[in-house]
Amino acid sequence: MAAYPFTQIEQKWQRHWDDEETFKTPDEPRSTEDGTPREPYYVLDMFPYPSGSGLHVGHPEGYTATDIVARYKRKRGFEVLHPMGWDAFGLPAEQYAVETGTHPRETTEKNIATFKRQLKRLGFSYDWSRELATTDPDYYKWTQWIFLKLYERGLAYQAEVPVWWCEELGTTLANEEVIDGKSERGGHPCERVPMRQWMLKITDYAERLLDGLDELDWPASTLKMQRNWIGKSTGAEVDFGVVGHPEDHIRVFTTRPDTLFGATYMVLAPEHPLVSKVTTEQQFEAVDDYIREAARKSELERTELQDEKTGVFTGGHAKNPVNGEKIPIWIADYVLATYGTGAIMAVPAHDERDYEFARKYDIEIREVVRPPRSESAKNAPMPGGPESGGAYTDKEGVLIHSDASERCIDGIAEQGVSLNGLSVEDAQRKITQWLEEEGRGRAATTYRLRDWLFSRQRFWGEPFPILLGENDQPKPVPAEDLPVTLPEIDSYDAIGSGKSPLDGLPEWVETEDPETGAPMRRETNTMPQWAGSCWYYLRFIDPGNDELPVDPEKEKRWMPVNLYVGGSEHAVLHLLYARFWHKVLYDAGVVSTKEPFQKLVHQGLILGEREFTRYLSDEDEHAVSAEHVDDGKDQRTGEPVRAVEVPKEKVEKQGDHFVLKTDPDTRVEARAHKMSKSRGNVVNPDDVIEEYGADALRLYEMFMGPLEQVKPWSTDDVAGVSRFLGRAWRLVAGEAEDVSDGGRSDTITDAEPSSEQLRVLHQAIESVTDDIEELRFNTAIAALMEFLGEARSWDALPKAVAEDFVLLLSPFAPHLAEELWERLGHSGSLAYAPWPELAEEHLQEETVEMAVQVNGTVRGTINVDAAAEEDAVLEKARAEENVQRHIDGKTVQREIYVPGRIVNFVVGS
Repeated sequence: MAAYPFTQIEQKWQRHWDDEETFKTPDEPRSTEDGTPREPYYVLDMFPYPSGSGLHVGHPEGYTATDIVARYKRKRGFEVLHPMGWDAFGLPAEQYAVETGTHPRETTEKNIATFKRQLKRLGFSYDWSRELATTDPDYYKWTQWIFLKLYERGLAYQAEVPVWWCEELGTTLANEEVIDGKSERGGHPCERVPMRQWMLKITDYAERLLDGLDELDWPASTLKMQRNWIGKSTGAEVDFGVVGHPEDHIRVFTTRPDTLFGATYMVLAPEHPLVSKVTTEQQFEAVDDYIREAARKSELERTELQDEKTGVFTGGHAKNPVNGEKIPIWIADYVLATYGTGAIMAVPAHDERDYEFARKYDIEIREVVRPPRSESAKNAPMPGGPESGGAYTDKEGVLIHSDASERCIDGIAEQGVSLNGLSVEDAQRKITQWLEEEGRGRAATTYRLRDWLFSRQRFWGEPFPILLGENDQPKPVPAEDLPVTLPEIDSYDAIGSGKSPLDGLPEWVETEDPETGAPMRRETNTMPQWAGSCWYYLRFIDPGNDELPVDPEKEKRWMPVNLYVGGSEHAVLHLLYARFWHKVLYDAGVVSTKEPFQKLVHQGLILGEREFTRYLSDEDEHAVSAEHVDDGKDQRTGEPVRAVEVPKEKVEKQGDHFVLKTDPDTRVEARAHKMSKSRGNVVNPDDVIEEYGADALRLYEMFMGPLEQVKPWSTDDVAGVSRFLGRAWRLVAGEAEDVSDGGRSDTITDAEPSSEQLRVLHQAIESVTDDIEELRFNTAIAALMEFLGEARSWDALPKAVAEDFVLLLSPFAPHLAEELWERLGHSGSLAYAPWPELAEEHLQEETVEMAVQVNGTVRGTINVDAAAEEDAVLEKARAEENVQRHIDGKTVQREIYVPGRIVNFVVGS
């Protein structure tokens, strides 16, 4: 038998919410009872990509959290905006179209319908009248409009850039979409090829993107990731001459200009434009081979994942600007053309990477910063020297071997510079000033952030509102002609030459200049999936506006988003791109705030069910307890072990570990994995709802642990939460098994609550309120369970107490709460019923339990009135039977009384 008739209840109230549009947020602000406008509160989920597989139980976690907050805030008198939509453009739908011939729009609409059905079944209080999809022409009209704003402000430009091309997928991919030279989706081979692309100058906003982080209430880890991705560095740009090519120079950026005299070689990225010019005939073949090999590696492989640095000498040389010294030029793939200037000066004595490279290729290591040393270390090898174990990279110490006269070439000594004896800080200041005065460098700030590659060779994406003339000269489509819509097509096969599928549709591509009638072509690249998700939070505010992306007055009222919840996988790119677009719109006068999302929370991953493994010795099949196993061996004997899967029915928990029921001395390994089809551990929320109900699923996901924590799923544990809801049902509805009877428990009365009942209730109000405010949903639920345990022990339940309990329960289990509210005599929804008010005077307990000590040892406990006088407490303490035995016949030398806590009698013999 079900714990309560959840199926009937949930269907009933979901129909009611839909019919009454309970959660629709009006365009005009409503007023409170005193006539003041309700304070706005915008709570938003990162909207999902509607995949073909639908939701699994991990998806509703964040949605449930925001729904709890939305429902709570409505009860606190806020006007809540809580919308939902679909990030619907994407490669999977296009790949499915290539495989099946189904139009991506048809696939996408079907997937959206599945997602929406599942979300509505969970009872989320979204304002569905604001639903949007990035694939709707009425939506992407404004995505195109924003692109034109970027273009008008010089922030969108075309460039021939080396990009990742995936032949199998028929599209370019961003750096983060390529892993080990293969596409993240499908694992297909990729190669770097030059293509005409649209780029966005996000680098123009690097400093503002960095500064804006200081005012945000975001997780510290996310703020750190954003700062690292932007990657601000301060130092100097330095121009090195090129021997034999006086018309050229190699510009480098360095954070350590003080070490210029220690530069013993230079490194160019394989793609650097000067490589072909500086490479000698003797080195051409080796350099060419190296360049080809580097083109097959991802940037991650070339930098962070490559343990051993490789390179090739070009045969050319550069000239150090501080002393004219000739130093060799190498190429190495750990230097990237897209980062900095694509060239570095190498100072192996004071940079670990340069040191390893120099040792490998037998290049001079010249110390120029001497670290401070104690007397006992004076005879030790100097860090950074050829005989030492590594580079000295600290900034403490003094400069040595840094005088132009020491290695002077070309007469630089006459106007040269000496840094000897200076601290690193003073040396940096002096050399930067000298470089500027001599026209050989300048102070500079650089960023790791690079301009945003904004093109994709796909059909299923927003078309660019751009016409191309001769030599691909761009001309924006007039705003009044937006949207530029996608054509209906029959074939989705990419041409495979780097062109978009749209190139194969001349009737769509070929057009004319709207002003002159001259022949022009439409841009056939499409925007990346990121485009639509950069600004959707604004369109939710004003989804029906035909004149603007968002009405200025409505934007001022709702922005910034008060609470934004989504996965940490979006900690960098989505958030960075959305912040960039928002700042551009701020500069354009479209929005009034500098940042879009004030508070950000990442829900933790929900893993699959725990999987259990026992270990057996390979040699004689005896059991090996899991704590002794590491790397497939019994660590005590070194013998190999064999892993055997164990059904969860044969395992039980013992303390912090799991053991075999039949052999409690043998621990088993318990591990949960990310849900995936390939592993077969995906749990469909529809199945859980069928068995336990939507409220039980919601409640369980919030009760599993802190919202931000990674947690393993357990279907068995959902049953426990379901039993709690069943007890809550019976507390108010009695033994009713059907929604239609409308009755309630005989224990509910109209009597005034006792002081004890008020204390229990208000303790729950205090706990649940504080916990929701701090997003501690698991402990809020624990407080509700504690209240229910107390309330079930009462002979009678005052209706007023039951009502407040139902209101406290309603954000977590809204369907059940609505039904109980109705049974308590109310009509309509409780969605806007006021939240219970905390009365602190009810929190005080009438009686307190106090320990009674004799000479510091507890000999008994007493219950006394919380307001009892000291004399009365001491009298009762003396009368306690065991205390009396320990003080009879003895002299009480001192009586210590701590109100509400302890009494201690100090007695003599």
